[in-house]
Amino acid sequence: MNTANFPWLTTIILLPIVASLLLPIIPDKEGKTVRWYSLIVGLIDFALIVYAFYTGYDFSNPDLQLVESYPWVPQLGLNWSVGADGLSMPLIILTGFITTLAILAAWPITFKPKLFYFLILAMYGGQIAVFAVQDMLLFFLVWELELVPIYFLLSIWGGKRRQYAATKFILYTAGGSLFILLSALTMGFYGDTVTFDMRSLALKDFALNFQLALYAGFLIAYGVKLPIIPLHTWLPDAHGEATAPVHMLLAGILLKMGGYALIRMNAQMLPDAHAFFAPVLVVLGVVNIIYAALTSFAQRNLKRKIAYSSISHMGFVMIGIASFTDLGLSGAVLQMVSHGLIGASLFFLVGATYDRTHTLMLDEMGGVGKRMPKVFAMFTTCSMASLALPGMSGFVAELMVFVGFATSDAYSSTFKVIVVFLMAVGVILTPIYLLSMLREIFYGKENEELVSHQALIDAEPREVFIIACLLVPIIGIGFYPKLLTQMYDSTTVQLTARLRDSVPTLAQQKEETLKVSLSAPQIGN
Repeated sequence: MNTANFPWLTTIILLPIVASLLLPIIPDKEGKTVRWYSLIVGLIDFALIVYAFYTGYDFSNPDLQLVESYPWVPQLGLNWSVGADGLSMPLIILTGFITTLAILAAWPITFKPKLFYFLILAMYGGQIAVFAVQDMLLFFLVWELELVPIYFLLSIWGGKRRQYAATKFILYTAGGSLFILLSALTMGFYGDTVTFDMRSLALKDFALNFQLALYAGFLIAYGVKLPIIPLHTWLPDAHGEATAPVHMLLAGILLKMGGYALIRMNAQMLPDAHAFFAPVLVVLGVVNIIYAALTSFAQRNLKRKIAYSSISHMGFVMIGIASFTDLGLSGAVLQMVSHGLIGASLFFLVGATYDRTHTLMLDEMGGVGKRMPKVFAMFTTCSMASLALPGMSGFVAELMVFVGFATSDAYSSTFKVIVVFLMAVGVILTPIYLLSMLREIFYGKENEELVSHQALIDAEPREVFIIACLLVPIIGIGFYPKLLTQMYDSTTVQLTARLRDSVPTLAQQKEETLKVSLSAPQIGN
């Protein structure tokens, strides 16, 4: 087989979607066959992802690779156009990895298993498509595709307030998607040629005011998904009601879609507008870090505490995107992958703890460390990764954002000092609330009613295996970051060079505006 001409990305996207359509005809009442079928599909698709990038991807090439383009609806100018570069490739691999583990994490699901795994597999293909498609209209369609599975996964298998959480999720995200559609259409019809190809759109000479309007629209849409405060309130509610595998998909992949789109659309396609909005992104990033960390302190619900921790960590992504340095942007991409792994591990362990304790309230926990030493050890290790312990991927990612922003010449020294100080405060707050959480769960006085519960057993081999799979890349990247950064460095360096070219343009425009105002005739002269 000629691997160079094989439609790898199309196959990787469509395989889980087509496989999900076969689930209803599989004879299986208890769900045992269905879960093995879904796991095998997930493993095959992940193996195809790894093989495709191993054999057909050149790390030194910053441009799109594995490109495929087929006419789909020519009358609308809609093409099936996919490709991968350094921005999308690590996230496609992350999607395959996390989703496969989420399928394994869903092993205890017995209620409507065919529908559950159907939604998981359909979402698998949709999320990969978000990172691979290169047509704006197609991007909007696949962005919407993944909303439907999440809605049903929340509303059917969620907690007591699942309907409220699912409805809030769909309203927020669908409302944000309208800005994607409107911006895509206006970009496509701008100028003399009509096109929705992202590479062609990036070459269009958009007027600055037009870029600013588009950037604002995209920022709202992707700010919901990232999420950016104050567009974040759907996330704690969704996490508060979701099951463990859905947690893993939300924290591990869904939030990264917002960060990826912010880089792909806002920074890469609208660089001049990015120069204007970059300080706003920095401020919003700082607000995310500090506000979400402080809010996490007040949460007595374990899921909501970790959810606000996720919001805090995504603030570093925004600051890295707005740093105008190779190191800062590289740190932002690394932070997305790192948090995807760490967030998935923590939320899986939250689900495992709930299955045993049947409570999410920290006030009702305590003293279970002796009863569940394996869970305690895994929870502690993953919490250390989340608080950016040296030797873990989170430390490297946050350090790169710190240094990248501090060495940027796009901002004044005073502004950089203030931002770096506030980022440091956020880093200090993180271990305080995470270590406090561990103390309340595993140490202290035992809750007699809780520890006497027959279900309070230690981790089973399946759970240990899932956490081990997540810890291997977390620790591996922590000790050898080049393991990941070499995959995307060429792309981020090229993008940063283009963004830096827009900074002098911004300064020049400000200078010209000042000259015009000074040379204008003064009243009374």
